[in-house]
This record gives sequence, structure tokens and C-alpha cells, in this order.
Amino acid sequence: MAKKIVLDQAKCTGLGICESLSPAYFEVNEDGDMVQLLQIEVAEGDLQEVQEACDGCPNEAIRLEEV
Repeated sequence: MAKKIVLDQAKCTGLGICESLSPAYFEVNEDGDMVQLLQIEVAEGDLQEVQEACDGCPNEAIRLEEV
């Protein structure tokens, strides 16, 4: 089943842990206060990496949902 990334911008503080764990999907913006999604749908082979990035977010600002 395909999965997509959901970002709760109200919770995101731009720490960048997700970017360090999964740079193909996450990037801290130029102001350093918010993460931008580079891709929304997650490729099957990247699921574990992206899930680790979601789990590593201390603010619980990102999660995976089934498409």
C-alpha cells in the first residue's frame, strides 16, 4: 500500500532531524524555522528511512499515512 508524508506545520520547529535522516524527502527552509517536503508520496524502497525520520521528530510534526 502506498504511503504519503503529512507535515503538521504548527508543530514543526525546523530542527532538521528528518532532513538528516531522509534528505531526499525533507529540507529545512532558508529561514531555518520550518521543514519543507521535497516529495509527498514515499517510494516502497524508502519507507523504512522515512519512517525513521518521522519517528525521530521530537515534535511529532511528521507522520506517514496510507494513500
